[in-house]
Amino acid sequence: MTARVINGADELKSLVGEHLGYSPYVEVTQEQVNQFAEATGDHQWIHVDVEKAKAGPFGGPIAHGYLTLSLGPMLYPQVVSITGFSMGVNYGANKVRFPSPVPVGSKVRLGVKLLQVDDIAGGVQTTLEFTFECEGAAKPSCVAEIIFRSYE
Repeated sequence: MTARVINGADELKSLVGEHLGYSPYVEVTQEQVNQFAEATGDHQWIHVDVEKAKAGPFGGPIAHGYLTLSLGPMLYPQVVSITGFSMGVNYGANKVRFPSPVPVGSKVRLGVKLLQVDDIAGGVQTTLEFTFECEGAAKPSCVAEIIFRSYE
């Protein structure tokens, strides 16, 4: 898939309310989960103890919710490329929810909807809805309002 190219603030503003596209699916592996546990210190058994997790509520290990969210920086550029700015920064999140688990070995993708574009000094602040979908699942795995600032 090729990322959708959006050029500058005016084009961004014209797209408010639109779904901008999806990333390809990527597999979430036990190695990723283990590395995330090491990086964050979150070694809860439902993530890292494969044998115990088989008898747990999800039938096997699941990815950390924040691991799912952290796939955003990898997947977002596969959905959208915004040009016309000299730089951009992550500014934060308004709301993050984890409605359903991501079983290890499953595939997830990111859908992006443009919610809002506001003028700020030297650029724009963009609020996007990131929806992470687990292939075959009835509900999304993560839904988050993510805020970026782009400077001209």
